[in-house]
Amino acid sequence: MQNVRDKIEDARRTIQSVFKPVPRVGIILGTGLGGLAGQIEERVTIPYSDIPHFPESTVESHAGQLVCGTLRGVPVVAMEGRFHFYEGYSMQEVTFPVRVMKALGVEILLITNAAGGMNPHFELADLVVIEDHINLMGDNPLRGRNDDALGPRFPDMSQPYDKRLMALARRSALELGIPSHLGVFIAIAGPNLETRAEYRMLRGMGADLVGMSTVPEVIVAVHAGLRVLGFSIVTDVCLPDALEPANIKQILEVAARGGERLAQLIPHVLERLDHA
Repeated sequence: MQNVRDKIEDARRTIQSVFKPVPRVGIILGTGLGGLAGQIEERVTIPYSDIPHFPESTVESHAGQLVCGTLRGVPVVAMEGRFHFYEGYSMQEVTFPVRVMKALGVEILLITNAAGGMNPHFELADLVVIEDHINLMGDNPLRGRNDDALGPRFPDMSQPYDKRLMALARRSALELGIPSHLGVFIAIAGPNLETRAEYRMLRGMGADLVGMSTVPEVIVAVHAGLRVLGFSIVTDVCLPDALEPANIKQILEVAARGGERLAQLIPHVLERLDHA
């Protein structure tokens, strides 16, 4: 059986055979947030099915392709659609693309998601800069024997999200007139949404947002030594005493509205990376 490093090398070689520049930033685009990929210039698009060892994206709103090119002059690789634990993949499979991004030369991981908003001050389509997270997924992508060549056995998680990048994102949002918040994201396994009692519990634990992704990828990014900047778009309001049945079509529509804000903000941030 191939070890992880061999699989990473297979994927890296395949991508670099069609995209030669060394990307500085890796981007993971969550549910309904793929519109940013259209701004990438000189782009090369690679279906996940063409990349060795990449899983198949089974979620309808995820395009399932890697978009490589430049965004505001910064070389990037962007995942148009991610993989989820609830799809049946292992944590190692879910986070494999982050390992490949690191091997390609990525220094910064910019990660986005659609999330339920439990903070009563958040409104639909609000943009939240993730300042910390809680892992309630019941598993960890670093479980098992550690490969010291990929990262340390016990990575420090006192600051998983880069403070300077967070400050840059908040300044950029202010300059663009885009309302933004800071928030704590909590990850659950899914795929069902939460009960009223669960929302009360999660909010009581200190979380502002809840979703089914992001945390595993961030854990591996920190393990790999990447700087991380995370964004959530509030796609449904999860207040237990005013909870309505989830409407997936409406959630995707709200995600698209919030995605328009991210599509403005992220290029603005990339232009100013040297100031962070």
